[in-house]
Amino acid sequence: MTRSLATALVVGLLVIPAIGVIVGAQGQDQVSSGLPGPLASAFRCPAEFRGDLGKYRSPLAFDDGRPVRDAADWPRRRKEILAAWHGFIGAWPPLIERPKVEVLGTERREGFDQRRVRVEVAAGRTMDGYLLVPDGRRPSPAVLVVFYEPETAIGRGKPGRDFALQLARRGFVALSIGISPYEITPGRGYPEIQPLSYLAYVAANCYNAMSHLPEVDPHRVGVMGHSYGGKWALFAACLDDRFACGVWSDPGIVFDESRPNVNYWEPWYLGWEPGRTRARGIIAPDRPRTGAYKALVDSGHDLHELHALMAPRPFLVSGGSEDTPERWRALNHAVAVNRLLGHQDRVAMTNRAGHDPTEASNEQINLFLDRVLKPAGR
Repeated sequence: MTRSLATALVVGLLVIPAIGVIVGAQGQDQVSSGLPGPLASAFRCPAEFRGDLGKYRSPLAFDDGRPVRDAADWPRRRKEILAAWHGFIGAWPPLIERPKVEVLGTERREGFDQRRVRVEVAAGRTMDGYLLVPDGRRPSPAVLVVFYEPETAIGRGKPGRDFALQLARRGFVALSIGISPYEITPGRGYPEIQPLSYLAYVAANCYNAMSHLPEVDPHRVGVMGHSYGGKWALFAACLDDRFACGVWSDPGIVFDESRPNVNYWEPWYLGWEPGRTRARGIIAPDRPRTGAYKALVDSGHDLHELHALMAPRPFLVSGGSEDTPERWRALNHAVAVNRLLGHQDRVAMTNRAGHDPTEASNEQINLFLDRVLKPAGR
């Protein structure tokens, strides 16, 4: 289980000197200040959803019903949420303190070295990927990019998903890794925890690997992904508070059984159940909920509780067909937690019509990461 933010809270305020936000006169972090309009507006809930908390149970209430009254209460409530979710989806094995990173080869590209690497991600398991290291100032901010495989993010896959390549061009160290979720079967060479919990654990070990690289500033490491990678990045950022920020591109940021692609119920995400299988597809009488997903839904939990664990670290939802503006009903709960802690401009969402990333949505992602991971004024 990850360390609590409680160790960093002082009089209810989290001090994050590494993140390049602008500190306002009232001490609140104004990430959106001075940004181009399309991204600055991303930190503002549309008027039609302002103050709308939807059907979601407030994370600012303890399990026994007592309200979280002030910032001093939040570390206890945060620990309660984290323990509950690990109880549902499975507690992690011990993290690897210094994962091995083997360089298999190096290719020189446009202003950066591209190293093919093999990273130790769990006991007895490695993943191949690419580490992109730009020329210039050290140590640098860094981003872990996750997907089905590592080639797409370095520009050798479907267009518009070359996130690691774009970041390296902007001066970020980027580690691209990938695995198909269909390969992960708990109990068959993998820990007996939900696959999304395992993937978050993999990301946490990748953070450890990156944090020991001389090129990387360990206080400025974010995690991002698109679609399935967005689900992976969401769980990684929320469950490991060492990630300085998260970017989630249209993963489905809440449970939504009306959307076939928001399929957390599948066994390769949260629906794994020992000794039981279900037919693939949307929830139906002949395809009931299973595993941790069923337990979470039956007990009234939803992903907005994970969003709350981000506070006060910033995150961006790069929304498309699966994450439309109405998702602000869930995001407003994370806004409320940040407000309790004395912070604003920590929760952002942009929107596009389709699921696929666009040139505009990618530029918004890049501007966000520039602002929150690079030192102020650079």
